[in-house]
Amino acid sequence: MATIKQTILFLTLVVFGATACKQKQTTEIREDFKKYYDQFNVVGSFVLYDPQTDKYILYNQSQLKQAFSPASTFKICNSLIGLETGVIKDENFVITWDSVVRQNPNWNSDHNLKTAFKNSTVWYYQELARRVGGQQMKYWLDKANYGNTDTSGGIDKFWLRGGLRISPQQQIDFLKRFHDNQLPFSERSVNIVKKIMIAKDTLNYVIRAKAGWGEQNNKDLGWYVGYLETKGNVYYFANCIQSADFNNKDFANARLDIVYLILDNLKLTNK
Repeated sequence: MATIKQTILFLTLVVFGATACKQKQTTEIREDFKKYYDQFNVVGSFVLYDPQTDKYILYNQSQLKQAFSPASTFKICNSLIGLETGVIKDENFVITWDSVVRQNPNWNSDHNLKTAFKNSTVWYYQELARRVGGQQMKYWLDKANYGNTDTSGGIDKFWLRGGLRISPQQQIDFLKRFHDNQLPFSERSVNIVKKIMIAKDTLNYVIRAKAGWGEQNNKDLGWYVGYLETKGNVYYFANCIQSADFNNKDFANARLDIVYLILDNLKLTNK
């Protein structure tokens, strides 16, 4: 019969073994990724998180915790809130165009959640936010712990030109909780948004992502955030770019293209 000392020793070894097996988080700095930003005449930063090895791959680490306006990357959270509150029933829920002609011709028609997400239709999400209302919006931002949760600047502008800010590291954290169904939203709401987020679907991998474009500190600000699923593994990424040249014709493409160049460099999309 085991003595108390033997039992304590056994439990100690079990705890020690479990601790020893746990991987230590590592960080790899890739300053060579600067060539991709130079290629498009922008500055910025890149984060990739590999949960399988608990490893961060970073370019320009100084921006990892720097707060930026989320711009249209907030549409991920906005969609979840719209669904969870019942303001939007599903991805086919139509909001009628207000007949105001806007610069992007893809916006000038009725949209449902699916097409509004794909085309980043600002007016659709502004109307969604107005229907959710300030009180409910703030409640869900706090509950989801999204960025700094600041809704100042107007119910239909706070993520564009208002007080809402999020860092690249917080983008990764939000995406991880989203993927793992650890956000305070129903599985149904999460699954609908996961479906409309699909940006690339190939035989080898699936990418779910959202781009954003805004202005902060007299500079163009661009995002591309999301995650890649391949062979049972998942990799989270956040690309944040800035440019003082408002006439930079490469800016829109740079948000996405830099990500795909880096994923290819890391051999995550060409396995």
